Parts: sequence; structure tokens; C-alpha cells
Amino acid sequence: MTKEILLLSGPNLDQLGSRSPEIYGTSTLFEHVERFTHAAEELGYSVRHLQSNFEGDLIEAVHAARGHSVAIVVNAGALTHSSWALADALAMFEGAKIEVHLSNPAAREPFRHVSTLAGVVNGSIAGFGALSYSLALDAVEGLLTTP
Repeated sequence: MTKEILLLSGPNLDQLGSRSPEIYGTSTLFEHVERFTHAAEELGYSVRHLQSNFEGDLIEAVHAARGHSVAIVVNAGALTHSSWALADALAMFEGAKIEVHLSNPAAREPFRHVSTLAGVVNGSIAGFGALSYSLALDAVEGLLTTP
């Protein structure tokens, strides 16, 4: 198994930087991925990133990560609150799994308070803006290196 981290970005995250900057900040998805990748490489990991506005693409990426990637960091966007299929796919992945959000879903609209992914990931990091991705990488590193 390689030391690859699969970084998944769900629907509408390709619009970061211009979409609701008061909630999500002004960094683009490319900038978040670039920072995450650089920091991961410094720790000896490679990163494969996929952004899709289609649930099935994300599920297929999780399936392909089985036996290949050591961790998945997923910002599923609104699918966090509705995709039992993505949760089922993540449940089959045996590596580290971190759910990440730029905003704090618990402080937003009531439908965002429920995560279908929470029960199948090691943990969730939310509400720290761009720092959320750095914290997710710290969590992956801790999970993979702590006995």
C-alpha cells in the first residue's frame, strides 16, 4: 500500500473563493488542495484529489482507494447531510477517515446539523476555515503513526 491520501471534495466546492466568501472564505479549492498537498508531501504522503458534483464519482473514488490509499479526507459538501451511499462506501474503507468542513455545520441551518458520515469516519473537523484541512492532515498523521 502506498502512503497516498485521497482528498475528496464534494458538490459546489469547485466554486470556493466566489461562493459565499463570508461563510467559506476567499481561498479557492485549488489553493486548499495545493496547501494540503504540500504539507502532506512534507510528511511523506502523496495526495490524490478528486472534486465532483456527482455523488457516484465520489463513491467510485472511495471504492478505488480500498487497498491503495492509507487515508481519506473528505469534504462532502451538502452530501454530508444526505448521502447514505457515500457513508456506506466510506464504511468499507479500512484506513483513516476524516470528515472536514470549512464552516461549522452545527452553527448553520438545521438540515446541516446531521452528518450521515459521522458514524463511519474517525472524526470530524469543522469550522476552522482553511485551517480545517491542516487539522485534518494532523489527524491523519496521528492516526497512522500512533500505535
